Amino acid sequence: MRTVRVLVVEDSLTVRRRLVDVLNSDPQMEVVGEAGDGKTGIELCQNLRPDIVTLDMMLPVMSGLAATEYIMAYCPTPILIVSSSTNRGELFKTYDALAAGALDVLEKPNGHDNGAWEQAFISRVKLISHLKVITHLRARRSNGLSAVSPGFPVASEKSEPGAYRLVAIGASTGGPAACRQILQNLPPRFPFPILLVVHIGQGFGEFLVEWLDSQSSVRVSCATDGEPLPQIGQVKVLMAPPERHLVVRNGRLRLTLDPERHSCRPSIDVLFESLAQEMGNQTIACLLTGMGKDGASGLLSIRQAGGRTLAQDQATSIVFGMPQEAIRLGAAERVLGLEEFSPALLALADQRQWSKA
Repeated sequence: MRTVRVLVVEDSLTVRRRLVDVLNSDPQMEVVGEAGDGKTGIELCQNLRPDIVTLDMMLPVMSGLAATEYIMAYCPTPILIVSSSTNRGELFKTYDALAAGALDVLEKPNGHDNGAWEQAFISRVKLISHLKVITHLRARRSNGLSAVSPGFPVASEKSEPGAYRLVAIGASTGGPAACRQILQNLPPRFPFPILLVVHIGQGFGEFLVEWLDSQSSVRVSCATDGEPLPQIGQVKVLMAPPERHLVVRNGRLRLTLDPERHSCRPSIDVLFESLAQEMGNQTIACLLTGMGKDGASGLLSIRQAGGRTLAQDQATSIVFGMPQEAIRLGAAERVLGLEEFSPALLALADQRQWSKA
């Protein structure tokens, strides 16, 4: 296996030394450069062409957000943000950086993790370093898997047009930016409540809700155990909190501590499967960018129950893993570019004789 070449950008010398020591302890890693500010980080990235950059958000000279935007525009490289989850301003910049092309975020080490953080850090760096970053979302789509007829097909036998009740969205790596784009392009009067599961590190999920709420015309909040499923016309997005599965049972939202699925809690499959059982033919389910296969079998369950199922295409996915698995299972009724999701959802809303005017 080839050596992963890493550039570490961190202004704290103490933290930077720890990151470098952890990386150098693995024979498959090589730290090719270090920087204490964003400007130097950009210059080293251009000159050294590393496989991955680990990047702090709060940097002198040029911020981590500005560095992310420049790197993704001029020398596209996988970026892992290593940041604190205790500073609200830093967290919002973290999500802005994810929207600008950074791939994932990991909390900084706290010194009390008994080696678990080091293992997670090395694993995340190895995984992300092999991902192909997306720099032009309107790139030509040629994934070879989108053998789905153009235009929205007629409703399945189990579902009547206009019978939809809610939208469910699942995403992982690249999810914050993808969800933001969809929500930004929905009007304030979009009629269906939206249930959302995004894989994000513990400590970051609560602020992801705030960030999405600040970016969207539709209100976003954390789901609460036992609250009634919103009615059509009660416009809101309800997101699963970290470390809790979100399900729908008897018309109410439930948060559970059931075992992880695909090493994930919350799990997209868990939500989708509960919807398939509770109200499958009234559900519009969207599976977005992400690593692994969480959500694929749940999407199939919804399609088999008569719901509408959409999966993101390869060209606009940061990671095509989850949508690809769904397509291979035959779970995706349509395969769409990210920019096509909002129009598709609005078209389904129009089947209820709804108008955004």
